[in-house]
Amino acid sequence: MAQHPEQQYLDLLAQALDHGEEQVDKGTGVKTYSLFGAQMRFDLSEGFPLLTTKKVYWSGVLHELFWFLSGQSNIKYLVDNKVHIWDDYPYKIYKEKSDKGEVPALTKDEFIAQIAADASFAEKFGELRHIYGEHWRRWEAKDGRKVDQLGWVIDELRKDPDAHNTLVTSWNPEYLYAMALPGEGVRFPICHNLYQVNIKHGKVCLQLYQRSADIFLGVPFNIASYALLTVVIAKILGREPGEFIHTFGDFHIYENHIEQVKEQLSRAPRPFPTLKIEGEVPTLDSFITGQVKLEGYDPHPPIKAELTVSGGYNEKMHKKV
Repeated sequence: MAQHPEQQYLDLLAQALDHGEEQVDKGTGVKTYSLFGAQMRFDLSEGFPLLTTKKVYWSGVLHELFWFLSGQSNIKYLVDNKVHIWDDYPYKIYKEKSDKGEVPALTKDEFIAQIAADASFAEKFGELRHIYGEHWRRWEAKDGRKVDQLGWVIDELRKDPDAHNTLVTSWNPEYLYAMALPGEGVRFPICHNLYQVNIKHGKVCLQLYQRSADIFLGVPFNIASYALLTVVIAKILGREPGEFIHTFGDFHIYENHIEQVKEQLSRAPRPFPTLKIEGEVPTLDSFITGQVKLEGYDPHPPIKAELTVSGGYNEKMHKKV
């Protein structure tokens, strides 16, 4: 009997739990159990890899990917669609300002309510520059142009299905860590930083390189997001989706997720759901979330865990004096 494809993920989870090296995030002091270098492969003709050993937040996956695909970098779209997975990052920046007396003090709930209610407030405080959507669809060129990397990938593959050069990167050293000019360092850590699209046997395949991966909390979400991206690109190109390949640099478990990991490892995978995109999608900009239909998703119950807002620019380490 063939192994369930979800077992690849469970094996990595177990490896990090049993053999991960203890490391500490310099910004937060939070401990992780970490390994380096791994890969999973999912044949999208055999079902959509939305993990079943815990319920994955599908609405968040769908709306976040649309947020990326449409080139957005302000959390207001997500907040308006009741997706709150990005709330912590702009609030962290706002709170630093409020602690210095530069803006009124707000709780996180008050901050998010203001983002939802006040477009001008959202424009000022909900923006996260130089992150995924911006880099995918409107990378800043030195002459002021906005480079649409993903749009170019699709056009290139239409013209040359044998192309080997169709990559999208979110890793821009100009705005990262101590490489950035003072005050320009990105406050959000770019984690899933590079992907390549390739056509093999007539099908669209996509490989993601993720330099840093929260294997318990974030990776199930990342798998679903980039598998969906593969399906969307295939639909635009009029082809079938092939493989989604997920390649890792550092993958780790946070110390406050240990019991949740053990709970997930005690569960047996269930059949993957199916996914289809209804109607025509001639271009990236014509895609809408309502076209995506997920069927047959029957997961185990969710396992709640706290998000650790770590990584990214660290003022003590990266500030230029």
